[in-house]
Amino acid sequence: MIVQNLLDRVNKSFDGLSKRQKLIAEYIINQYDKAAYMTASKLGETVGVSESTVVRFAVEIGYDGYPELQRAMQEMIRDKLTSVQRIDVASNRIDSEDILTSVLNQDIKLIKKTIEENNSEAFERSVDYILNAHKIYIFAVKSSFALARFLGYYLELIFGNVKIIETTSKSEMYEQLFRTGEDDVMIGISFPRYSSSTMEAMQFASQQGAKVIAITDSMSSPVTKISDCVLVAKSDMASVVDSLVAPLSLINALIVATVSRKRDDVTHTFRQLESIWDRYNIYLKNGENKSDEEK
Repeated sequence: MIVQNLLDRVNKSFDGLSKRQKLIAEYIINQYDKAAYMTASKLGETVGVSESTVVRFAVEIGYDGYPELQRAMQEMIRDKLTSVQRIDVASNRIDSEDILTSVLNQDIKLIKKTIEENNSEAFERSVDYILNAHKIYIFAVKSSFALARFLGYYLELIFGNVKIIETTSKSEMYEQLFRTGEDDVMIGISFPRYSSSTMEAMQFASQQGAKVIAITDSMSSPVTKISDCVLVAKSDMASVVDSLVAPLSLINALIVATVSRKRDDVTHTFRQLESIWDRYNIYLKNGENKSDEEK
């Protein structure tokens, strides 16, 4: 477990650390929620040591460098911070003078990390499960529910056999899931702070024999233990807002891969849909949004 691993490393190494390194160790043990998003320079300044001392400390307790130590600290707190604590952390990370650029740059970094941690085998296996499913169930709550709706919208157009579980009631959740079986697929979407309902829904579907696909932020996420396939997309927080740009990009790729593998059927489906959309004027045509004076 990541939390135990980091604190174990610090505690086991503590006696052999230099006096300055012990200052860093004590600060991390007691204030890792604040240290997690500090640069090595900022952490050094906070405890009164040099940046190089912080870097040497990370290596001394068994990490390749400070970035790896920082990731370990971030994994410790991602599912534990309250909304108020998120605001405090964000104030130290985001440039208040240029919030737009700061947030966009954070999202770019998350997409790059997602590319680096991509598992193509798990991705292709997930596409296979979706293509061969009798019925596709999708479950997510809170901010992750927006991802479920997006994924469900397109998969329903493509397959017509999709059920998005839309309830906060545990009774209704099980009622909507009790027909799941070994020919079905459950896609559970869960990001910090991890939802117990999502975990339970995925576990129930697995017990029913369904294939379970997890879309989450890390291989240490609790939902990975009950999943047949894990798709990792890095998420983060910008103040109280969950950054779901990378997860949405991953979901886009999942939809595109599905369309590519089922191209002829999807083409036929969308030809029919285009005909219906045209017949009932679903979309504005060129010139229809002009004012009477412009016409």
